[in-house]
Amino acid sequence: MEAVNHSRVSEFVLLGLTDSPQLQIFLFVMFSVFYLMTMLGNCLILLTVLSTPHLHSPMYFLLSNLSLIDMCLSSFATPKMIMDFFAQHKTISFEGCISQIFFLHLFTGTEIVLLISMSFDRYIAICKPLHYSSIMSQRVCVGLVATSWTVGFLHTMSQLAFTLYLPFCGPNVVDSFFCDLPLVIQLACIDIYVLGIFMISTMASFLLLLVSYTVILVTVQRRSSTDMTKARSTLTAHIIVVTLFFGPCIFIYAWPFSNFQVDKVLSVFSTVFTPILNPIIYTLRNKEVKLAMHKLKTRYVCSRLPSQLSLLRLDVLS
Repeated sequence: MEAVNHSRVSEFVLLGLTDSPQLQIFLFVMFSVFYLMTMLGNCLILLTVLSTPHLHSPMYFLLSNLSLIDMCLSSFATPKMIMDFFAQHKTISFEGCISQIFFLHLFTGTEIVLLISMSFDRYIAICKPLHYSSIMSQRVCVGLVATSWTVGFLHTMSQLAFTLYLPFCGPNVVDSFFCDLPLVIQLACIDIYVLGIFMISTMASFLLLLVSYTVILVTVQRRSSTDMTKARSTLTAHIIVVTLFFGPCIFIYAWPFSNFQVDKVLSVFSTVFTPILNPIIYTLRNKEVKLAMHKLKTRYVCSRLPSQLSLLRLDVLS
């Protein structure tokens, strides 16, 4: 790795979120709870969709893949951040730092394309309901998911192809709790204006997502008022997720070399809070998913209760 990037830096120091011991304990408990809720909530969505036959539709297939990506996005940096609250020296190797950048842009790039696919699915369902089943076939859905991961991989490799050849001469202090591209390339011994031009190009994917939703809303608005009313109810959740997730990202990448403490807050929001907000937003607004979860819970409880009663009878008889 060092032979490729000609770097004299073997590790990076992460400043984390705070130096206060009391605040670190509070954040440790809070982020541990949020991480656990994120994993359990998204696992519940996956289990519900997989175990409920009438949820085996394109919309829920894409939603379950979104839950999988959210679990991955929440896991690339949050566990290390939680453990670093009790570490005296918060360091990460150069390879580990590059790995965090790789997975961050892999998952975010994949989620961008997946959200575009979900917007396309809603567009077909609203504007062409009679042809929905034929257009959104199982093969098309699998292709959309495969395309999402492929684009995400190509996106992150384009970032690393640039980063690995940067000369890192020091310093090696990253003012965050994980390695992000704007913070790491700021430490490279290269003209900052060249890096600024590169960072502008990374916003193209964000703009593509915004354009896709704009096209959908404009197209639906030209149709009947009934379609427009239906569009508002089905697209609101998507727009909320896009705003909550990519709003902070756009802000961070629009001003990649600022020293504002708000960048840390936005990074926490996009990597810790948003993955748990997605299942809440989609499930609380969806009656079918809530009903399926209730049936799943009832079926599990009913299947466990007879076995427990049988064991209780055996204990009494013995």
